[in-house]
Amino acid sequence: MTIDQTSPHTKRQKTEMKIGTHSGTFHADEALAVFMLKLLPKYKDSAVVRSRTPDVLEACDVIVDVQGQYDGVKHFDHHQRDFSETFSPSFKTKLSSAGLIYKHFGKEVISSQLDMKHDDSKLGILYEKIYSAMIEAIDGNDNGQSAYPDDIEPAYSTSSITLPGMVAALNPAWNETYDDAYLDSQFEKASKLMGGVFVDLVKYYANAWLPARDLVKAAIENSKQYDDEGRIVVFDQFVTWKGHLFELEEELKIKGQIYYVIYSDGKGWRVQAVPVDPHSFKSRKPLPEPWRGVRDQALSDLTGIEGGVFIHASGFIGGNQTRAGALLMAQKALTF
Repeated sequence: MTIDQTSPHTKRQKTEMKIGTHSGTFHADEALAVFMLKLLPKYKDSAVVRSRTPDVLEACDVIVDVQGQYDGVKHFDHHQRDFSETFSPSFKTKLSSAGLIYKHFGKEVISSQLDMKHDDSKLGILYEKIYSAMIEAIDGNDNGQSAYPDDIEPAYSTSSITLPGMVAALNPAWNETYDDAYLDSQFEKASKLMGGVFVDLVKYYANAWLPARDLVKAAIENSKQYDDEGRIVVFDQFVTWKGHLFELEEELKIKGQIYYVIYSDGKGWRVQAVPVDPHSFKSRKPLPEPWRGVRDQALSDLTGIEGGVFIHASGFIGGNQTRAGALLMAQKALTF
């Protein structure tokens, strides 16, 4: 029987896009790379071809994590001896197939999920943040680049609760009988696992992290109304500020300038001393030592500011019943 080459069915077969990757044991990086590609309209309905046969792979439209080539167009492998590509000069982590796909298609992937225009300035902010928040860790893990110095011994194992560990557990056990179809179905599970986390992360950074960043930036830009040197930042609504503050200080070239942050805790107002870095318990300028550990009316009497609630014994945070009182506490603390 002769097949009609002009039939719709034949045309659909001839034009079907194919994403190629290696067969056998799979890893988190190519599982995520394939998922990201399938988020793009061009590859949405693509077949995933898992093989080690060069001719089979070369017949695909895009190839990830295999074939020993990287050209940024069709081939996205990172196993070459001379491969040293990173996301940008600001990063030192060598890319895996996930990082390569993200580097070339990440903005398009993000915009497709958020209906964001390609020339939106916020797209670039999200593009870099999502890389550092997730993709870089996948790259480092796959390339054997530890996040910690080699001489640090972990107190316990986290291998089973990391994404790469969860993906690894989807591979058949050494003593399990399986065929290629089962292995391919397990790879699809792994790809959906990685992709689900990725998509949720994109939505979080777009819908929560980015609006918070805008609020923090606006508060920093308004800080000089409270102190001529901009050392006090006031938030009139609660917002997760700490990570943004440090990044924006770098961006605005005012690193180390902000000493105190004022915000509502839902009942009263807090004055929090900014730490020397995001992970430190040491403050740039703790609240004054004579105030520490003092509460209520005794605090108001000591400071001369009504509405005092408390000052923590370490001086990293304090409270007042009103916004005006909290602001006066911060302003007075600057004079010590």
